[in-house]
Amino acid sequence: MAHLDYQQARYNMVEQQVRPWDVLDERVLETISGIAREDFVLPQYQHLAYTDIPLPLPNGQRMMEPKLEARMMQSLLLEPHHRVLEIGTGSGYVTTCLARLSRHVISMEYFEDLSQTAGERLQQYGVNNVELRIGDAMSDLAQEKMRFDAIAVTGSVPMRYSGFERLLKKGGRLFVIVGTAPIMEAVRITRSGHADLETESLFDVCVDPLIHAEMSPHFIF
Repeated sequence: MAHLDYQQARYNMVEQQVRPWDVLDERVLETISGIAREDFVLPQYQHLAYTDIPLPLPNGQRMMEPKLEARMMQSLLLEPHHRVLEIGTGSGYVTTCLARLSRHVISMEYFEDLSQTAGERLQQYGVNNVELRIGDAMSDLAQEKMRFDAIAVTGSVPMRYSGFERLLKKGGRLFVIVGTAPIMEAVRITRSGHADLETESLFDVCVDPLIHAEMSPHFIF
């Protein structure tokens, strides 16, 4: 295990997991190829950093599998000038990717220790275009005035949530997984006008819910 070739494992992940899952955006592929995912995984799971499974994090949280992370990033159609909101910092791996794909990232995490560890990893990678916030995204973003080109939600919600959708600027895109286990749907929601939203179904998947997602009063029925 000590002799695991992480560089080869990363290459295999991209070619055998990510590309076959219809992730063909060269900027996304280049980004994940250039970031050592094992640096963001708990030490006891580093040998599994490039496997196609969710990996445990502190506080009962989990990293999504690599192909899902990549597919999420691709769906946002990120450009270097974009402002991005990430809901669920987690390990900081996706945060680092988003920072390389965009101009500025605000990343909110419920657990302070996860946010702190992610901040240390961002520093190690020289990332200086990320603002880390600690709080409950289901309530603390209610007063947010900023609007975003892209919003990445790294956990699921039981149904569509207007609190995230209102933060999209015109042309902005939201990636979110909607539903309850075992049936969930990844969707991309685009603000096509001031009050107009277009929803595109992307694929079926099942991921852990956001903290307090089931308690929000702003779901769309």
